Amino acid sequence: MIRIYADSTNDLGAELIEKNNVRIVPLYVRMGEETVKDGPSFDPDKLYAWADKNKTTPSTAAFSPGDAEEAIREAKAAGDDILFFGISTEMSAACSVFKVAAEEVDYSDHVFVVDSRNLSTGIGLIILKAAKIMEEGNRTAAEVWLELQKIIPKVRASFVVDTLLYLYRGGRCSAVSALAASALGIKPKIVVADGKMGVGAKYRGKIEAVIKKYVNDLEPQLKRADRDAVFITHSGVDAAILEAVKAELTELKHFDNIYITRAGGVISSHCGPGTLGVLFIEND
Repeated sequence: MIRIYADSTNDLGAELIEKNNVRIVPLYVRMGEETVKDGPSFDPDKLYAWADKNKTTPSTAAFSPGDAEEAIREAKAAGDDILFFGISTEMSAACSVFKVAAEEVDYSDHVFVVDSRNLSTGIGLIILKAAKIMEEGNRTAAEVWLELQKIIPKVRASFVVDTLLYLYRGGRCSAVSALAASALGIKPKIVVADGKMGVGAKYRGKIEAVIKKYVNDLEPQLKRADRDAVFITHSGVDAAILEAVKAELTELKHFDNIYITRAGGVISSHCGPGTLGVLFIEND
Protein backbone atom coordinates (compact mmCIF):
# COMPACT_ATOMS: atom_id res chain seq x y z
CA MET A 1 0.00 0.00 0.00
CA ILE A 2 1.10 3.58 -0.68
CA ARG A 3 0.43 6.31 1.83
CA ILE A 4 0.22 9.96 0.83
CA TYR A 5 1.80 12.34 3.32
CA ALA A 6 1.95 16.09 2.74
CA ASP A 7 3.04 19.13 4.64
CA SER A 8 0.31 21.54 5.68
CA THR A 9 1.02 24.17 3.02
CA ASN A 10 -0.90 22.28 0.31
CA ASP A 11 -4.13 24.21 1.13
CA LEU A 12 -6.41 21.49 -0.27
CA GLY A 13 -8.92 21.99 2.52
CA ALA A 14 -10.39 19.40 4.88
CA GLU A 15 -12.82 17.86 2.38
CA LEU A 16 -10.26 17.07 -0.34
CA ILE A 17 -7.69 15.96 2.23
CA GLU A 18 -10.15 13.44 3.65
CA LYS A 19 -11.45 12.32 0.25
CA ASN A 20 -7.93 11.54 -1.00
CA ASN A 21 -6.73 10.06 2.29
CA VAL A 22 -3.91 12.57 2.69
CA ARG A 23 -2.05 12.49 5.99
CA ILE A 24 -0.83 15.94 7.03
CA VAL A 25 2.51 16.65 8.69
CA PRO A 26 1.96 20.20 9.94
CA LEU A 27 4.40 23.08 9.76
CA TYR A 28 4.41 25.65 12.56
CA VAL A 29 3.26 29.25 12.88
CA ARG A 30 4.81 31.31 15.67
CA MET A 31 2.92 34.32 17.01
CA GLY A 32 5.13 35.80 19.67
CA GLU A 33 5.42 33.26 22.49
CA GLU A 34 2.72 31.03 21.02
CA THR A 35 3.55 28.28 18.52
CA VAL A 36 0.61 26.74 16.64
CA LYS A 37 0.41 23.81 14.24
CA ASP A 38 -0.68 24.73 10.72
CA GLY A 39 -3.39 22.77 8.93
CA PRO A 40 -7.02 22.82 7.73
CA SER A 41 -8.30 23.77 11.21
CA PHE A 42 -5.99 26.79 11.53
CA ASP A 43 -7.86 30.13 11.65
CA PRO A 44 -5.94 32.73 9.57
CA ASP A 45 -8.20 35.54 10.79
CA LYS A 46 -6.73 35.15 14.28
CA LEU A 47 -3.30 35.42 12.68
CA TYR A 48 -4.23 38.73 11.02
CA ALA A 49 -5.70 40.09 14.26
CA TRP A 50 -2.46 39.23 16.07
CA ALA A 51 -0.35 40.77 13.31
CA ASP A 52 -2.36 44.01 13.32
CA LYS A 53 -2.17 44.27 17.10
CA ASN A 54 1.58 43.62 17.24
CA LYS A 55 2.56 45.44 14.01
CA THR A 56 4.48 42.43 12.78
CA THR A 57 3.83 39.11 11.12
CA PRO A 58 4.18 35.59 12.52
CA SER A 59 7.22 33.51 11.70
CA THR A 60 6.90 30.04 10.24
CA ALA A 61 8.96 26.89 10.59
CA ALA A 62 9.15 23.41 9.14
CA PHE A 63 8.14 20.42 11.24
CA SER A 64 10.83 18.83 13.39
CA PRO A 65 12.72 15.64 12.51
CA GLY A 66 10.83 14.03 15.38
CA ASP A 67 7.48 14.93 13.81
CA ALA A 68 8.55 13.36 10.52
CA GLU A 69 10.00 10.28 12.18
CA GLU A 70 6.72 9.66 14.01
CA ALA A 71 4.79 9.75 10.73
CA ILE A 72 7.28 7.46 8.98
CA ARG A 73 7.33 4.93 11.83
CA GLU A 74 3.56 4.62 11.56
CA ALA A 75 3.85 3.68 7.87
CA LYS A 76 6.82 1.40 8.55
CA ALA A 77 4.86 -0.52 11.17
CA ALA A 78 2.16 -1.17 8.56
CA GLY A 79 4.70 -2.04 5.85
CA ASP A 80 3.48 0.81 3.63
CA ASP A 81 5.44 2.95 1.19
CA ILE A 82 5.23 6.73 1.44
CA LEU A 83 4.85 9.50 -1.10
CA PHE A 84 5.58 12.75 0.72
CA PHE A 85 4.60 16.05 -0.89
CA GLY A 86 6.31 19.20 0.32
CA ILE A 87 6.56 22.89 -0.40
CA SER A 88 9.43 23.86 -2.71
CA THR A 89 12.88 23.28 -1.26
CA GLU A 90 13.64 26.87 -2.28
CA MET A 91 11.09 28.02 0.31
CA SER A 92 11.30 25.55 3.18
CA ALA A 93 13.35 22.74 4.66
CA ALA A 94 10.32 20.42 4.92
CA CYS A 95 11.38 18.03 2.13
CA SER A 96 14.94 17.86 3.44
CA VAL A 97 13.78 17.18 6.99
CA PHE A 98 11.53 14.35 5.79
CA LYS A 99 14.39 12.75 3.83
CA VAL A 100 16.70 12.86 6.84
CA ALA A 101 13.96 11.43 9.05
CA ALA A 102 13.49 8.51 6.65
CA GLU A 103 17.20 7.74 6.97
CA GLU A 104 17.04 7.94 10.76
CA VAL A 105 14.13 5.49 10.82
CA ASP A 106 16.00 3.26 8.33
CA TYR A 107 13.14 3.40 5.84
CA SER A 108 14.61 5.46 2.99
CA ASP A 109 13.96 2.76 0.39
CA HIS A 110 10.24 3.08 1.05
CA VAL A 111 9.99 6.89 1.24
CA PHE A 112 9.68 8.95 -1.95
CA VAL A 113 9.86 12.70 -1.41
CA VAL A 114 8.11 14.83 -4.01
CA ASP A 115 9.60 18.32 -4.10
CA SER A 116 6.62 20.17 -5.56
CA ARG A 117 8.76 23.17 -6.60
CA ASN A 118 5.61 25.03 -5.64
CA LEU A 119 3.36 26.15 -2.81
CA SER A 120 -0.28 26.14 -1.71
CA THR A 121 -2.64 24.36 -4.10
CA GLY A 122 0.20 24.16 -6.59
CA ILE A 123 1.18 21.28 -4.29
CA GLY A 124 -2.45 20.24 -4.02
CA LEU A 125 -2.76 19.77 -7.78
CA ILE A 126 0.19 17.36 -7.74
CA ILE A 127 -1.33 15.43 -4.85
CA LEU A 128 -4.63 15.03 -6.72
CA LYS A 129 -2.73 13.76 -9.78
CA ALA A 130 -0.91 11.22 -7.63
CA ALA A 131 -4.18 10.00 -6.14
CA LYS A 132 -5.65 9.63 -9.64
CA ILE A 133 -2.61 7.71 -10.92
CA MET A 134 -2.86 5.37 -7.95
CA GLU A 135 -6.57 4.76 -8.61
CA GLU A 136 -6.03 3.94 -12.27
CA GLY A 137 -3.90 0.85 -11.71
CA ASN A 138 -1.25 -0.99 -9.77
CA ARG A 139 1.72 1.33 -9.54
CA THR A 140 4.64 1.26 -7.18
CA ALA A 141 5.50 4.39 -5.24
CA ALA A 142 8.61 4.74 -7.40
CA GLU A 143 6.53 4.61 -10.59
CA VAL A 144 4.09 7.23 -9.32
CA TRP A 145 7.02 9.45 -8.26
CA LEU A 146 8.49 9.24 -11.77
CA GLU A 147 5.20 10.20 -13.42
CA LEU A 148 4.85 13.18 -11.12
CA GLN A 149 8.24 14.55 -12.21
CA LYS A 150 6.70 15.13 -15.65
CA ILE A 151 3.74 16.99 -14.15
CA ILE A 152 5.54 19.25 -11.67
CA PRO A 153 7.00 21.67 -14.32
CA LYS A 154 3.51 22.12 -15.78
CA VAL A 155 1.91 23.45 -12.60
CA ARG A 156 1.01 27.13 -12.91
CA ALA A 157 0.75 28.99 -9.62
CA SER A 158 0.27 32.72 -9.35
CA PHE A 159 -1.64 35.10 -7.14
CA VAL A 160 -2.44 38.77 -6.78
CA VAL A 161 -1.70 40.38 -3.42
CA ASP A 162 -3.69 43.27 -2.02
CA THR A 163 -0.78 44.44 0.12
CA LEU A 164 2.97 43.83 0.12
CA LEU A 165 3.20 44.48 3.85
CA TYR A 166 3.29 40.81 4.82
CA LEU A 167 5.79 39.87 2.11
CA TYR A 168 7.98 42.76 3.27
CA ARG A 169 7.75 41.84 6.95
CA GLY A 170 8.57 38.24 6.05
CA GLY A 171 11.67 39.31 4.10
CA ARG A 172 10.19 38.42 0.70
CA CYS A 173 10.44 41.95 -0.72
CA SER A 174 12.29 45.16 0.10
CA ALA A 175 10.95 48.11 2.06
CA VAL A 176 11.36 50.29 -1.04
CA SER A 177 9.28 47.92 -3.18
CA ALA A 178 6.55 47.71 -0.54
CA LEU A 179 6.43 51.48 -0.06
CA ALA A 180 6.43 52.21 -3.80
CA ALA A 181 3.67 49.68 -4.46
CA SER A 182 1.54 51.17 -1.69
CA ALA A 183 2.08 54.75 -2.87
CA LEU A 184 1.26 53.90 -6.48
CA GLY A 185 -1.65 51.60 -5.67
CA ILE A 186 0.10 48.65 -7.33
CA LYS A 187 -1.20 45.12 -6.80
CA PRO A 188 1.54 42.78 -8.04
CA LYS A 189 1.03 39.35 -9.52
CA ILE A 190 3.37 36.93 -7.77
CA VAL A 191 4.38 33.97 -9.94
CA VAL A 192 6.04 30.72 -8.84
CA ALA A 193 8.74 29.64 -11.29
CA ASP A 194 11.63 27.22 -10.77
CA GLY A 195 10.54 26.76 -7.18
CA LYS A 196 10.80 30.47 -6.34
CA MET A 197 8.43 33.42 -6.13
CA GLY A 198 8.89 36.35 -8.46
CA VAL A 199 6.91 39.38 -9.62
CA GLY A 200 4.96 39.11 -12.87
CA ALA A 201 2.43 41.70 -14.03
CA LYS A 202 1.69 44.79 -11.97
CA TYR A 203 -1.92 45.90 -11.70
CA ARG A 204 -3.45 49.08 -10.35
CA GLY A 205 -6.85 49.84 -8.93
CA LYS A 206 -9.29 48.32 -6.49
CA ILE A 207 -8.73 44.68 -5.75
CA GLU A 208 -12.04 43.63 -7.36
CA ALA A 209 -11.03 45.11 -10.72
CA VAL A 210 -7.46 43.86 -10.38
CA ILE A 211 -8.58 40.26 -9.79
CA LYS A 212 -10.92 40.41 -12.78
CA LYS A 213 -8.07 41.63 -15.03
CA TYR A 214 -5.74 38.98 -13.59
CA VAL A 215 -8.18 36.17 -14.39
CA ASN A 216 -8.84 37.54 -17.87
CA ASP A 217 -5.10 37.65 -18.57
CA LEU A 218 -4.84 33.97 -17.61
CA GLU A 219 -7.53 32.88 -20.07
CA PRO A 220 -5.20 31.72 -22.90
CA GLN A 221 -3.34 29.46 -20.46
CA LEU A 222 -6.55 28.29 -18.80
CA LYS A 223 -7.87 27.11 -22.16
CA ARG A 224 -4.80 24.87 -22.47
CA ALA A 225 -5.05 23.61 -18.92
CA ASP A 226 -5.59 20.07 -17.72
CA ARG A 227 -9.34 19.64 -17.37
CA ASP A 228 -9.34 17.74 -14.09
CA ALA A 229 -9.11 20.68 -11.72
CA VAL A 230 -8.51 24.38 -11.23
CA PHE A 231 -8.16 26.03 -7.83
CA ILE A 232 -9.24 29.45 -6.65
CA THR A 233 -7.22 29.81 -3.48
CA HIS A 234 -7.45 32.92 -1.32
CA SER A 235 -6.40 34.31 2.04
CA GLY A 236 -9.62 36.07 2.93
CA VAL A 237 -11.49 37.60 -0.01
CA ASP A 238 -15.12 38.72 -0.21
CA ALA A 239 -17.52 35.96 -1.20
CA ALA A 240 -18.82 38.08 -4.09
CA ILE A 241 -15.34 38.24 -5.63
CA LEU A 242 -14.87 34.50 -5.23
CA GLU A 243 -18.18 33.80 -6.93
CA ALA A 244 -17.33 36.19 -9.76
CA VAL A 245 -14.03 34.39 -10.38
CA LYS A 246 -15.74 31.01 -10.25
CA ALA A 247 -18.36 32.26 -12.74
CA GLU A 248 -15.62 33.34 -15.17
CA LEU A 249 -13.93 29.96 -14.94
CA THR A 250 -17.27 28.20 -15.37
CA GLU A 251 -17.97 30.19 -18.54
CA LEU A 252 -14.87 28.66 -20.11
CA LYS A 253 -16.67 25.28 -20.01
CA HIS A 254 -13.29 23.65 -19.66
CA PHE A 255 -12.81 22.30 -16.14
CA ASP A 256 -14.37 19.22 -14.57
CA ASN A 257 -13.81 20.63 -11.09
CA ILE A 258 -13.48 24.21 -9.86
CA TYR A 259 -12.38 24.26 -6.23
CA ILE A 260 -12.36 27.24 -3.87
CA THR A 261 -10.01 26.86 -0.90
CA ARG A 262 -8.76 29.10 1.88
CA ALA A 263 -5.01 29.38 2.42
CA GLY A 264 -3.74 28.02 5.71
CA GLY A 265 -1.55 29.57 8.35
CA VAL A 266 1.89 29.38 6.71
CA ILE A 267 0.78 30.74 3.32
CA SER A 268 -1.40 33.43 4.95
CA SER A 269 1.53 34.53 7.13
CA HIS A 270 3.51 35.44 4.03
CA CYS A 271 0.89 36.73 1.60
CA GLY A 272 -1.46 38.62 3.94
CA PRO A 273 -5.22 39.15 3.63
CA GLY A 274 -6.93 39.88 0.32
CA THR A 275 -4.71 37.60 -1.76
CA LEU A 276 -6.24 35.43 -4.50
CA GLY A 277 -4.68 32.96 -6.91
CA VAL A 278 -5.85 30.74 -9.75
CA LEU A 279 -3.78 27.55 -9.93
CA PHE A 280 -3.84 24.83 -12.58
CA ILE A 281 -1.77 22.43 -14.65
CA GLU A 282 -1.01 23.64 -18.16
CA ASN A 283 -0.84 21.08 -20.95
CA ASP A 284 1.87 21.27 -23.64
